[in-house]
Amino acid sequence: MNIIWALLLLLGSSAGHPQQDSTHPLSQLFQATVHSAMIASQQDVPVSADHPPVKVDPQVTAPKVKGIYVTAYSAGGSRMNQLLDLIDKTDLNAMVVDIKDDAGYITYKTDNATLKQMGKPQPFIPDINQLMQRLNKHKVYPIARVVVFKDTVLAKKRPDLSFKNPDGTLWENGKGDSFVNPYSKEVWDYNIAIAKEAAKLGFKEIQFDYVRFPEGFEKRADTLKYVKNDKSRVDTVAEFVQYARKQLAPLGIRVSVDIFGYAASVPAAEGIGQDFGKISENVDVISPMVYPSHYTTGWFGAQDPDKEPYKTIKGSMADTHKKLDPLKDRKPIIRPWIQDFTASWLGSGHYEKYGKQQVQDQIRALKDAGVDEYLLWNASNRYSQGVAYK
Repeated sequence: MNIIWALLLLLGSSAGHPQQDSTHPLSQLFQATVHSAMIASQQDVPVSADHPPVKVDPQVTAPKVKGIYVTAYSAGGSRMNQLLDLIDKTDLNAMVVDIKDDAGYITYKTDNATLKQMGKPQPFIPDINQLMQRLNKHKVYPIARVVVFKDTVLAKKRPDLSFKNPDGTLWENGKGDSFVNPYSKEVWDYNIAIAKEAAKLGFKEIQFDYVRFPEGFEKRADTLKYVKNDKSRVDTVAEFVQYARKQLAPLGIRVSVDIFGYAASVPAAEGIGQDFGKISENVDVISPMVYPSHYTTGWFGAQDPDKEPYKTIKGSMADTHKKLDPLKDRKPIIRPWIQDFTASWLGSGHYEKYGKQQVQDQIRALKDAGVDEYLLWNASNRYSQGVAYK
């Protein structure tokens, strides 16, 4: 602890009271040193959903993130030129890049034996190191998206790590997707191995998605064949996140998790194992997917939520604060996913074409709710032009 006391004395003797300025280099160094010591002290504490560790930010110099979603195809293709130009010319400063996608493919070539054995690396991003160099050159804060338990690739390779029908065949949902078992520590370690390699490549944050059991799992939990223990589904999911954070925090990596937006407005979704509060107290950043199109008639007093983006986002943030405020010092950064796509599937009269105004309405609602970080989602990575991202 001598270095901490030395830094404290140095901060106290510096002119202008820099200890009160979190942006001062010495202040940041002091915070980082203290946080590293606290993180190290937590490594031997058993993982427990009922006893989350003290929240310590492993990356005190991280910017306030305003980012966009980038598929591996875009990251490795010509569209990346347009996306980097968008970053360069606006207040956007981050990209969430698929490193393990919705099917379970690792999106770049790797020599990691574990990743090659359990996954199926594909060269969607032809040169991952070149990509990281480009992101660094354009001062992009890089976030690696890792889809966790929705993993058809691993489920087919290792049915023993998935869910089987009573006849022994691999279970699939209506879209032909398979999930792997959140009870399996082998699955945990595989995804954390992907995250650790992403950290070595230069990603500053790991965003875990599909951190849950399949939708409607409660209806088939007693008929499917799978390995489980005496933990509840909610505690199992929360403990995966806590375990991942304990592994990644010493590397200076933040952990974020995507979660259904309405999870802030309803009790815990025990069927799929998602408790908004339990997950949030174990991550650095929580990213509720609050797309107005995903709320139905009546939510937050809107007849057609997709047509009232300001009201819908404002209401969702009120519920989010209400759910997370009791966490106090364990409350994570709130960084919602917002909508930059047109939800025409809602049918005539129930949606509107999304563009500059609708995106700005959502950003304004976030600002009015005291939330200054956000991520834009468009599955094809075509983002609206002329948006003021302040």
